[in-house]
Amino acid sequence: MKINSNSKVKEKFDSYPKTATSKMKELRNLVLETAKNTKGIQEVEETLKWGEPSYLVKDGSTIRIDWKEKNPNQIAIYFKCTSQLVPTFKSIYGNQLSFEGNRAIILPLEDAIPTEKISHCIALALQYHKLKKLPLLGAVG
Repeated sequence: MKINSNSKVKEKFDSYPKTATSKMKELRNLVLETAKNTKGIQEVEETLKWGEPSYLVKDGSTIRIDWKEKNPNQIAIYFKCTSQLVPTFKSIYGNQLSFEGNRAIILPLEDAIPTEKISHCIALALQYHKLKKLPLLGAVG
């Protein structure tokens, strides 16, 4: 799998406080590893959108990740709020994950990333335009 990475993304990661850097890198690696293991994905564009590290693939919905100073004890993974992604994740994972409206999954810095659940959500986003007409995006909880 080919990764086209904008150099500004590294600058963004370098700007995070030490308390958030390792968790942000772990989440980045999870996005890229999930893309690598998702059938049909051959290329990922890693860039900045709205100043946040963002991941784009053909037939997928943009995934953004970030740490914000106003919520210093968490990081988030953002999805297009008008998509069915976060409502679907809520249906599948309910109270097993924390959400911000219909736009994000919130991950506390002190907790381990629930990699299996988050990877599943990422995989659905990476294939969104192929799955969006299916009930629960074709997912089985």
